[in-house]
Formats: sequence, C-alpha cells, structure tokens
Amino acid sequence: MTDIYNIVILTGAGISAESGLATFRGPDGLWEGHRVEDVCTPEALARDPVLVHRFYDERRAKLAQVQPNAAHQALAALDAAWSGELMIVTQNVDDLHERAGARRLIHMHGELKSALCAGCGKAVGWADPLPPGSVCGGCGQHALRPDIVFFGEMPYHMEAIDAAISDADLFVSIGTSGAVYPAAGFVQLARHAGAQTLELNLDPSAGSSYFDETRLGPASELVPALVRDLLG
Repeated sequence: MTDIYNIVILTGAGISAESGLATFRGPDGLWEGHRVEDVCTPEALARDPVLVHRFYDERRAKLAQVQPNAAHQALAALDAAWSGELMIVTQNVDDLHERAGARRLIHMHGELKSALCAGCGKAVGWADPLPPGSVCGGCGQHALRPDIVFFGEMPYHMEAIDAAISDADLFVSIGTSGAVYPAAGFVQLARHAGAQTLELNLDPSAGSSYFDETRLGPASELVPALVRDLLG
C-alpha cells in the first residue's frame, strides 16, 4: 500500500463479535433467536411494536456488558494519529467505536443509543428502555421508535459516504458479510474511483473477489497490524 492519504474504512458485525455481541445473522439465519423479518422491518414494527421495541431494548442493555476490543482501539488510534482524511463507516448499531475513542465515525444503519421520532424525524440520545408510544420531546407526538435503519429504509449519510469513497486512496472492509447492500457495493465504487481495496475478515465474504487483497483472521489481530503498517 503506497501513496495513501484518504482512507475509508467499513466495519461490520465481525469487528464487534469478539467483544461478545452476536453477529447480525448467525449460522442459523437468526439474529439473537429472531428472524430479521420479525424485528428489523417497518412491517414488523407496525405489526408488533412491543416485540420490536423489546428486542432493541435488550440489545441496548447488552452494551453495558461488553467492551471495545483491540480492533476498535486500533481504529481509534488511527483516527487520532492519521493526518489525512479518514472516514470510519460502521454498519453496526453498537457504541464500541465511540467508546474506544473514534471520532471520524458514521453510523449508516443507526444507533441503539438513539431514538427516532416517526412523526417529526428528530433523533435524540437514548440509554433507557423505549416502550412503544414514548413521547418525542421535540414535537410532543407519541411516536418514538428505535433509531435503526430497517430493511427497506434508506441508510444514513449516503451522500457523504459516496463522496468519501470517490476520493479514497484506500478502502478497507472489516468484518462484513458482503451481502447487505448498499454497503456491499462500496468496494466496487472504490475500485472504480481508483482506490486500493483491502478486506479483513474471519472468512471470505460474498464480495471477496472484488478486493485487491483479502487477509483472513480475527479482527483483533488483523486490524492492529494494519494500523501499525499505516502509521509506520
């Protein structure tokens, strides 16, 4: 890797798995024992808001039981030391990147510690249980929901992400399945823009063939090694 100034890093569930958080879809196709269609779609929220709200309340409470691992800490160190442009785009809804110290960070799929008003669109930090019908402090409607991008909804900050990828010299994907779009297509955008592309994953992803290089192993080992190389 040479002539690198602008970096975009995409992280997925694999980077948080070593901290004890379940990957989005396990080998059985379920997320914490639930079908994704039952807890992560607008239709599921309309059909059974109690189940959906309880599911994310449980995920939010679990954050207090886990800590950032060496991969999160290495990316935070890169964030602090890198003099060029850097954007860390995470598909994860946990707060482990922030707790490790990352600042140049975008949550494209929302955050567990945020509530979104379905009425006015205002998002607010939220650390407690969020029962259906919770009141929005902005507009007064009983319309707060988990601030999670459900399937069928548009991910956040896509314009900023696309702009960063178009200017990137290096695109790195860490711990992603390569199966969830639009994030799975980022590597192709990066290649088209002329960026070097690198995948770090426990196993090859659905998009491994698009990367210039794939390194396999635990994120807690591969990410610190990459950061050492980048910082020289």
